[in-house]
Amino acid sequence: MEYIIGVDLGTSGTKTVLFDRECSVIASATVEYPLYQPENGWAEQEPGDWWRAAAATIEQVIRKSRVDPADIKGVGLSGQMHGLVMLGKEGNVLRRSIIWCDQRSGRQCGEITEKVGRERLIEITANPALTGFTAAKLLWVRENEPDIYKKCAHILLPKDYVRYMLTGEFATEVSDASGMQLLDVPNRRWSDEVLTKLDIDPKLLGKVYESPEVTGTVTQGAAQMTGLRPGTPVVGGAGDNAAAAVGTGVVTDGMAFTTLGTSGVVFAHTDKLSIDPRGRVHTFCCAVPGAWHVMGVTQGAGLSLKWFRDNFCYSEIVSAQGLSIDPYVLLDHQAELSPVGCNKLFYLPYLMGERTPHLDPDCRGVFFGLSAMHVRSDLLRAVMEGVAYSQRDSLEVLREMGITASQMLACGGGGTSPLWRQMLADVYDCPVQTVKSKEGPALGAAVLAGVGAGLYPSVQEACARLIKVNPPQEPIKENAEKYEKLYKVYTGLYPALRDNFKQLAELEL
Repeated sequence: MEYIIGVDLGTSGTKTVLFDRECSVIASATVEYPLYQPENGWAEQEPGDWWRAAAATIEQVIRKSRVDPADIKGVGLSGQMHGLVMLGKEGNVLRRSIIWCDQRSGRQCGEITEKVGRERLIEITANPALTGFTAAKLLWVRENEPDIYKKCAHILLPKDYVRYMLTGEFATEVSDASGMQLLDVPNRRWSDEVLTKLDIDPKLLGKVYESPEVTGTVTQGAAQMTGLRPGTPVVGGAGDNAAAAVGTGVVTDGMAFTTLGTSGVVFAHTDKLSIDPRGRVHTFCCAVPGAWHVMGVTQGAGLSLKWFRDNFCYSEIVSAQGLSIDPYVLLDHQAELSPVGCNKLFYLPYLMGERTPHLDPDCRGVFFGLSAMHVRSDLLRAVMEGVAYSQRDSLEVLREMGITASQMLACGGGGTSPLWRQMLADVYDCPVQTVKSKEGPALGAAVLAGVGAGLYPSVQEACARLIKVNPPQEPIKENAEKYEKLYKVYTGLYPALRDNFKQLAELEL
C-alpha cells in the first residue's frame, strides 16, 4: 500500500492528514497554538510552535494508522502565506514571525511603492505594496529592529520553516513566494529589480520550485521526531489557498472557490496571466506548473465569527461542550432565527483592516443600522452576511477582469455551514458546491506530494480522478433579490466611512 501526507499549517493550528493513494483519509491530527497581538493591528506567532505542531501531528497520524513509514511516498506542505520567518546563520529563529494579518508596515508599503513605482511593482509582482505581504514586514524589521536584521541570514515563509526543519533545505515554491512581493510573478522567479531597488540581499532567499517538485528529503533528526523514514521526499507544496484549489479540484479554467477560513478568499484559476492594474485582487502563481490564479481576500472572515463567538456566545460554547458538538452548529441555529437582512442590520468585517477591494489597513469592523429592536441573533447573522458581501466584492472585481466561474465551490471551516453556503449562493446568485472530502489544503498538499512522488502523472489528472463534489446549493430567488438590494447599501458604507477610519487611526489619546 502507498500513502501520502499533507501538512496544513494554519493560523490557529496545524493539521496533518495521512491519505492512501486514492486520497481516502487514513488518519488525521491537529495541534493548536497561540496568536500574539502585542499592539493594536499587530499579529505574531512563534515558528517553533509550528514545527512542534507539525512534528507532533505527523508522529500521531503514523502511530494511529500503524502504517509502515516506508510506504509513505511523499510529504506535501500547505501554509498560511506572507509570514516573515527570520533565521540566523545557524538556522536559529531571531524573532517571532510577523504573520499575514499584521498591519504595522503601512509606511514601508509607501517606501516600496516609491522605490519601485506603483505601476512597475504591479507589472513585476502582480500586486501593489500591501501590509500583509512579506517585503513590507522585512523593511519594518530593518528600520525598527536593525540588530535583528543584521543577524538575519535566511528568510522563510511559515510552511517553508517546517520544510527547513524536515529537510535542512532553505526553499520555497512559486505560489507562496508570490505573496512575498519579491517574486517576478509572470516569470516565476525572484525579481532582481525589486531586490535591488529595496536593497535586499538575494542570498537571504531560498530556492524557488514549482509546487509538485521535490525540494528535499527528510533528515535523520526529523525522522526521529516525526516517525517518517529518512529520505522521504518533501515537495514544494503550496500556500494555503493554492493548496485548497488543488484539494477542491480548481485547477482548470472556469473553476473557482470561496474559502471561509480565518480570512476569506474568492479564488479563480487561469491558464493565462491576468493582472488587475488597480491592484484590488491578487494574481499569484498557482500550484499547477505554468498557470496562475486570481484571488480577492477578506482579512476577517471566519475571524469575525470567531470573535463574535468568543465574546458574545458563552452559553453556546458551554452547551456545545455538554453536547459534544461544534459550537458553530449552535451558532447556525441562532442565526437562522434572524431573517434575510437581519432586520436592516449590516456588519463590515474589517477587524484587521481590509484587502479586497479597499486595500486599507486602517478600516475597522462596524455594525451599521443597530437599533433597539435588534437581538443577538440579528448581530450573529449580520456577521455572516457581512462576510458574504465582502466575498461578493471580490467576485465583482474578477468579473470586471473577464474571469468567470462556471463552477463555484466552498471550503474552509465556514464552508461546512449549510447556512453560510446558502448565503453565498444567494448573495452571488449562483450555485455553490462542496467537495466530498473535507480536508481542503491538506488534501491539496498531499496530491502535490503524490505528483512529486510519481503516483499521479499531473496535478490536473490527479484532481480529475480523485476530487468528487456534492450536489450544489441553488440560490433561492426571493433571497437573491433581497440580497441584491442589501448589497447596494453595503457597498456604500466603506466610502462613507473611509475618512473616519483614517481619522481614527491617527487619533492620539
